[in-house]
Amino acid sequence: MSSLPSATHLVLIPSYNPGKKILETIRAAREVWSPVWVVVDGSTDGSTEWLRELAKNDDGLTILELPQNAGKGSAVLFGLDEAAKQGFTHALCMDADGQHPADLIPAFMQASQTHPEAMVLGKPVFDASAPALRVNGRKVSNWWANLETMGMGVGDSLFGFRIYPVAALRDIMHRQKWMRRFDFDPEAVVRLCWYGVPPINFPAPVKYFEASEGGVSHFNYWRDNKLLTWMHFRLMVEFMIRLPVLAVKRMGYQRIPFSR
Repeated sequence: MSSLPSATHLVLIPSYNPGKKILETIRAAREVWSPVWVVVDGSTDGSTEWLRELAKNDDGLTILELPQNAGKGSAVLFGLDEAAKQGFTHALCMDADGQHPADLIPAFMQASQTHPEAMVLGKPVFDASAPALRVNGRKVSNWWANLETMGMGVGDSLFGFRIYPVAALRDIMHRQKWMRRFDFDPEAVVRLCWYGVPPINFPAPVKYFEASEGGVSHFNYWRDNKLLTWMHFRLMVEFMIRLPVLAVKRMGYQRIPFSR
């Protein structure tokens, strides 16, 4: 396992009823990075006890717990607040369900350390396991996100495997009440672009697991797409209000070249 903990960059995993896949996810992340933090978002599937047991013998693993389910964004913010108290400047967020490529954590961290002013966004590379409805549906959110950011170069607005600057994201989230549930990932990207944080996009394979493979999904097509629609409506209204200022910022914006 990774034995040299970083003092600036940590892996942050929000977790809600993830099933046994969370243990595979943590072991894979710990093989390549330290520290790894898990924020248990009011889980009721027994995973909290598994995680506590795992952390007993691993100094590089920290378990934070919320008493009730508050949503992905709330869990991430809770972790970011604790990270800021300990001096961390960047957090790589990844899902607990094993879909994200833990082996790419070092490459993402290196990009972030080279460009600490940026956010490093995973751009998903789908295989045959990906549901066509979700692959095609995310194109709509991506189109809106790039419109709302005036083409700053958001490769994918929904993919949760990414690195955030802690101070900027905390400031954004503590200023408003949104971004607490499924709307967290796309709204975080848009608002960070407005904040002046440029994106760097890295391709990253994503794997969807069947229930027979231990896969767990809390995605609800109607509920979550309704939430995304409301989110983009809000962002477009605010975008039009912000447009004069954003246009001036955009004129001086320099895209960070992709490199790997």
